[in-house]
Amino acid sequence: MVQKEVLYLIVYESIFERLLQNGWTAYRLQKERQLGNGTISRLKMGESVSTDTIDTLCRLCHCQPGDLLRYEPNEKER
Repeated sequence: MVQKEVLYLIVYESIFERLLQNGWTAYRLQKERQLGNGTISRLKMGESVSTDTIDTLCRLCHCQPGDLLRYEPNEKER
């Protein structure tokens, strides 16, 4: 079986820093059921998350998606 390389083109911009500025720790996010542990782990690893998650982050941080995300083309697209 050949393993497919995954290239994430969406880069998260200091999401956890922004959450902390708004009073949200990983513990509080989980305790108040805003984000699950798996979602928090995916964000930390820079993996893809749902638009529902982006919506929640924007609501918690009082910002727009563009404040949290950046598109970065891979080497083939440059």
